Amino acid sequence: MSHIIDQLEASLLRHDLPRIQPGDTVKVHVKVKEGEKERIQLFQGIVIGIKGGGMRTSFTVRKVASGVGVERIFPLNSPTIDKLEVIRHGKVRRAKLYFLREKLGKAGRLKERRTDGGE
Repeated sequence: MSHIIDQLEASLLRHDLPRIQPGDTVKVHVKVKEGEKERIQLFQGIVIGIKGGGMRTSFTVRKVASGVGVERIFPLNSPTIDKLEVIRHGKVRRAKLYFLREKLGKAGRLKERRTDGGE
């Protein structure tokens, strides 16, 4: 039975999105439905964590808007995500970046990860 479920979930996975990691600064283009109209809203911030696997993968993006920290959790394979752009890759040494919640201003910035063509 679980073999059938695995096949079904594999067919529903999205392959059009780039690979993201904690520390990446991303632009998430989200489809927002207001009444009968649908528009695309941008949410740009740092990926502070990725949770789950396969079809259940979700990621948390944090940004600071008007001095207030805003975090939003997105299911990775959701049809509400129109597009996902990686702006920059941050250099991090852990999987969950919850320590960024306490950092303000320049202290909350991450160094850029060097890419020597191997990535």
